[in-house]
Amino acid sequence: MKMDSELLHSPAVCLAEEEEADMSDWNLPLAFMKKRHSEKIEGSKALAQSWRMKDRMKTVSVALVLCLNVGVDPPDVVKTSPCARLECWIDPLSMSPQKALETIGANLQKQYENWQPRARYKQSLDPTVDEVKKLCTSLRRNAKEERVLFHYNGHGVPRPTVNGEIWVFNKNYTQYIPLSVYDLQTWMGSPSIFVYDCSNAGIIVKSFKQFALQREQELEVAAINPNHPLAQMPLPPSMKNCIQLAACEASELLPMNPDLPADLFTSCLTTPIKIALRWFCMQKSAKLVPGVTLDLIEKIPGRLNDRRTPLGELNWIFTAITDTIAWNVLPRDLFQKLFRQDLLVASLFRNFLLAERIMRSYNCTPVSSPRLPPTYMHAMWQAWDLAVDICLSQLPTIIEEGTAFRHSPFFAEQLTAFQVWLTMGVENRNPPEQLPIVLQVLLSQVHRLRALDLLGRFLDLGPWAVSLALSVGIFPYVLKLLQSSARELRPLLVFIWAKILAVDSSCQADLVKDNGHKYFLSVLADPYMPAEHRTMAVFILAVIVNSYTTGQEACLQGNLIAICLEQLSDPHPLLRQWVAICLGRIWQNFDSARWCGVRDSAHEKLYSLLSDPIPEVRCAAVFALGTFVGNSAERTDHSTTIDHNVAMMLAQLINDGSPVVRKELVVALSHLVVQYESNFCTVALQFMEEEKNYTVPSPANTLEPCNLTPVRDSPAIPRLRSVNSYTNIRAATTARNLNKSLQNLNLNEEGGPVAFSPGNLSTSSSASSTLGSPDNDEYILSFETIDKMRRVSSYSSLNSLIGVSFNSVYTQIWRVLLHLAADPFPEVSDLAMKVLNSIAYKATMNARPQRILDSGSLTQSAPASPTSKGAHILQAGGSPPMPSASSSSLTNEVPKPPTRGGEQPPTRPPYTPTLGGQAPHSHQFPRTRKMFDKGPSGSEQAGDDADDPGGHKAYMNANLSTGLCDWSAKYFAQPVMKIPEEHDVESQVRKEREWRFLRNARVRKQSQRITQRGVTRLDDQIFINRNPGVPSVVKFHPFNPCIAVADKDSICFWDWEKAERLDYFYNGNPRYTRITAMEYLNGHDYSLLLTATDDGALRIWKNFADQRNPEMVTAWQGLSDMLPTTRGLARRVSICLDRSKGQGGAGMVVDWEQETGLLMTSGDVRVIRIWDTEREMKVQDIPTGADSCVTCLSCDSQRSLIAAGLGDGSVRLYDRRMGANECRVMTYREHSSWVVKAHLQKQTDGKIISVSVDGDVRFFELRSPDSVNVLQTVKGLTALDIHPQANLFACGSMNQFIAVYNSNGDVISNIKYYDGFMGQRIGAISCLAFHPYWPHLAVGSNDYYMSIYSAEKRLR
Repeated sequence: MKMDSELLHSPAVCLAEEEEADMSDWNLPLAFMKKRHSEKIEGSKALAQSWRMKDRMKTVSVALVLCLNVGVDPPDVVKTSPCARLECWIDPLSMSPQKALETIGANLQKQYENWQPRARYKQSLDPTVDEVKKLCTSLRRNAKEERVLFHYNGHGVPRPTVNGEIWVFNKNYTQYIPLSVYDLQTWMGSPSIFVYDCSNAGIIVKSFKQFALQREQELEVAAINPNHPLAQMPLPPSMKNCIQLAACEASELLPMNPDLPADLFTSCLTTPIKIALRWFCMQKSAKLVPGVTLDLIEKIPGRLNDRRTPLGELNWIFTAITDTIAWNVLPRDLFQKLFRQDLLVASLFRNFLLAERIMRSYNCTPVSSPRLPPTYMHAMWQAWDLAVDICLSQLPTIIEEGTAFRHSPFFAEQLTAFQVWLTMGVENRNPPEQLPIVLQVLLSQVHRLRALDLLGRFLDLGPWAVSLALSVGIFPYVLKLLQSSARELRPLLVFIWAKILAVDSSCQADLVKDNGHKYFLSVLADPYMPAEHRTMAVFILAVIVNSYTTGQEACLQGNLIAICLEQLSDPHPLLRQWVAICLGRIWQNFDSARWCGVRDSAHEKLYSLLSDPIPEVRCAAVFALGTFVGNSAERTDHSTTIDHNVAMMLAQLINDGSPVVRKELVVALSHLVVQYESNFCTVALQFMEEEKNYTVPSPANTLEPCNLTPVRDSPAIPRLRSVNSYTNIRAATTARNLNKSLQNLNLNEEGGPVAFSPGNLSTSSSASSTLGSPDNDEYILSFETIDKMRRVSSYSSLNSLIGVSFNSVYTQIWRVLLHLAADPFPEVSDLAMKVLNSIAYKATMNARPQRILDSGSLTQSAPASPTSKGAHILQAGGSPPMPSASSSSLTNEVPKPPTRGGEQPPTRPPYTPTLGGQAPHSHQFPRTRKMFDKGPSGSEQAGDDADDPGGHKAYMNANLSTGLCDWSAKYFAQPVMKIPEEHDVESQVRKEREWRFLRNARVRKQSQRITQRGVTRLDDQIFINRNPGVPSVVKFHPFNPCIAVADKDSICFWDWEKAERLDYFYNGNPRYTRITAMEYLNGHDYSLLLTATDDGALRIWKNFADQRNPEMVTAWQGLSDMLPTTRGLARRVSICLDRSKGQGGAGMVVDWEQETGLLMTSGDVRVIRIWDTEREMKVQDIPTGADSCVTCLSCDSQRSLIAAGLGDGSVRLYDRRMGANECRVMTYREHSSWVVKAHLQKQTDGKIISVSVDGDVRFFELRSPDSVNVLQTVKGLTALDIHPQANLFACGSMNQFIAVYNSNGDVISNIKYYDGFMGQRIGAISCLAFHPYWPHLAVGSNDYYMSIYSAEKRLR
């Protein structure tokens, strides 16, 4: 034995076999692990988009002020000899002074016109102060709010002064006259840009800032004190929006090197390529390029704006490099302001980066305001030097021999660098430097395709990448590309646009304005396009038409509806989903699109998607049909008929397996309710009346057997963990018991009629809880009432409906909503409760009689339809709501409305006549706080809606929505090319999974050794603890030391190795139901727990038994038509008394097949219903062919067989591959009473083992009609389980003992007492279960105890 245990832990031995066992786990499908189960269904938080220029600007006027005074040097500069002489590439001494001045002025204007040809240029050559003033004021006047440029060349006047003055001339040129920068600011106004090309130019920048600050202070003083003398003067313009470029620092002189032009700064700003090439030739490194001289540079062929020529290509590379340097070095907002707002400013600043590089090499530091970080050492300048080198080295042969020009490899190399960044990347790192270069080549024929591909791959990294690309300025480029007809660009552009619109949907307007939608319409209509590209195209169109009338009109004209309808049956599910969403959005509140849809019978074509295998597609179809009936235009008979058809089609989804679909269904039906409000009000009143007069034989009305089962109001409550899905616990039983609203306001405790007025309301203890009006945050229709109504509606034939022109469609839909209000998934029921309550509230408001009526009378008139249908539903007709009193429902009194002068205080019309109905036992329930009070503690809701005008949490507003479309759109914002984490071999998810599968293999292997040896005893008690409730179902986790124990409506988790409680939480089922079955789904991997209750509801939980809060993954009505007859009082008591199943119903029984993802469900019904959890829909109903309930199910996926034990003692075998009529292949009728367990063995020749209440165990061979073996065990069986591996079965009896048998029928253990202290007697056995692998038996008994027994220690 010792040897064995060592072997177990020796990895070498285990691994080879484990690896084989492992594969089975890897191949098992996982249920309920899709995004829709793990994520909240809502859109992503919109990123604040800063890329759009809020204030695009143009520089419309340019003042060129040249103070050269050719031939006369200013007194404060001593020039070298020789000295830099060229101004605008002209030698002023080569012609007469006046002509030189005019030529230089004209040349400067031409240089600027290269950058901004449309501006108004005014030259002012050697001017006086007045001339400058006149020039500046007139330019500002004409420019209005646009930008004006002031270029100042001060080479012929003294340097600027410390007082902030620059120099101009007097009329006769006999004196230099100072001009204050303060005055210049006043004349120029804002926004402006100033260029100073003179020595000590930095002084001007400093003075400018001081004066600007002074102005700000003056403005503040004037604003605070209107009597201040400053406030009487015309206010000076603010200088916040001014940009300055200066040639050098305050203490520096301009370079005088004779090889350079005198206006070096101006040359860099206006003729950058020319000066950059000259400067390159003056460097030592230029000697490495043979044959290149300054003269040769002048002869470079081509034009600056033609990229195919050498000069044009150099210019293009220069633009790309300076843009890239700026984007990488500047803060984002500064980059936007200087490089993307104004074309001329952007060009000047790009060229300013060159000026910084060149002038610093001559000990001159150009200055700008706003200041830029230094860029002259940036690595991209080396790429520029290389590009110049490659270009110049070809020059001699091009010019002398006329050889062809070889294009620069610069762009191709930069794209390669970008590609490397994309392929080698980690998640968190700096953005790629080359992004602006990718932008530059988007419009180049040569690189366009590659650039778009790389751009798409970059955008795929996530919303942050899209925001970055937009901030670089990609938008106008990709917008312009939509005009291209090249087919090869289509997939790339569609992908890029889908990424952009998923992050920033505001681009819809730009697309429509530029007719971009036509591009995507043609892609969508192109049958040769792959489905994923058409999906993106339809997503883009769905964004274009989303709540944007212009977009809806444009796409309607572009025939979008017909194109979409053709693709509804495409095999690609995501395409079907988005086609439906797109249709739903184009006719949302847009009537002409709706009629276009009617003509194409769009609604009928959408019906096919309501049974689509993919839940998201069904959702999208429901959404589309919901907006189809939700248009608020006037209704004709034709459209009403259509609405009714659609409504009845939608009603069929009432029991869809996916809560996402049912939520969408509630919203779709709410549109219909808004549309036909008056009809629904009539139905609501009628139902309330029926509910009042009809007492349902319902467990809700029966007394809880408090002495037998723990009720939630017992001290167990504090130990319950709160559950995320129930934070709004509308399902908390206490709240439901209390909330007996709208029942018998007019009946006091003795049952005599009492008239209520606001004054004596407080006489009844339950009065305040029932006033369901908007000033008391609380539902009119409580869950109890709705539940009762739902059951009334199924028993009574609502034939007494009021005789208005009335169609049963409204009654049907009201029933559907009642059903949805009792949905097991809280979000669905909450939505439905809102819809029902808003109509109930409207109905009661409209039907309120204006005098106090006695209890019997009912206003028979149908309520008038409120005029504004689409208005906020809360503005109900009838009397105005009372002034709000947040805690009125707690204090039991209603504040009287204030009496206005001369008016009688209005008495509050009672709700009572329409909404009476005796509430059974309502006085027994404690008066604790209800869900929707705003109590003194200030619960979550207090204050939220205090200032909300007609707002009220409990009611819907007209535009209810689920967030499904926005959630679906997140798919396009997330990376689609990245391998998902679970497939990434190195990811944590994958490592955890590998660990779990190794653990599973070890458990299988070790337990198999023990069971193969044979278990001779099973009475070693390894765990005992008192459960918070009476155990009704127990279930071992297959691989963890964890066991789930369910009582009536909660689940407790225990670690049976450590003997500690892990979790205890509320399952959320209504109080008259109980949990009757549990299953672990995905037990081999990420476990979920399925609970089934006897009202047919299935709930699935995750995050239990660990430190997190349990969350509901999904819930649905597994069996909708559980027969209510077996759920009366007698059965309740019998179950509680002795848990004998002989007298009551079986509840709901389930069996789960992990291999196929199928869930078999049955119980107090006449069918076995099979659910496909992958599709979340019912796939098959197998009729049982019996008149009694199904008590147990067992299936075998290999043979497609299902064995069912029934309440009449028969055991039936079904083959689910056959049709409904012939699928029952065998019936065994040997038991005379209720079958407790029927077990179908999983081997290929597996038998059926079945046991009845009388204790007879029978073995059936599948092919023979009679049993092959019979064993007799204890009588009065209440529970039984069969160990799948060890061939043991355990019987629990109401006579307080457990017997364990082996397959020969020998008793191997008989357990009657607990071990340990006092060794007390075991209670009546309520449930028991074997572990699927270990020889462990869990037993729950009516005395709340939960124990586990195992084989002898030496075996384990």
